[in-house]
Amino acid sequence: MKTNTKRTTIYLDPQLHRALRLKAAETEHSMSELVEEAIKLSLAEDSIDLAAFEQRRKEPSLAFEDVLKKLRKNGKI
Repeated sequence: MKTNTKRTTIYLDPQLHRALRLKAAETEHSMSELVEEAIKLSLAEDSIDLAAFEQRRKEPSLAFEDVLKKLRKNGKI
C-alpha cells in the first residue's frame, strides 16, 4: 500500500465489483490501483475538456434554435 493515501468506501454494482476483482487478479494490480487509475483518467479527460472550453471561450455561441432553423432552411432536416 502506498504511503500518504486516504481510505474511502465506494459502493459498486455486484457485477462491476466482480469484473474489477477479476481484472485485478489478471493484471496483478490491486482493486484500489485500478480504481485510482480510472479516476485519474477521468479527471485528466475533464481537464482536457476544460482547456478546450477555455480556448474557445471567446467564440460566439450559437442558439440551438438558430442551428435548427439553418438546417431546415438548407434542407438538411
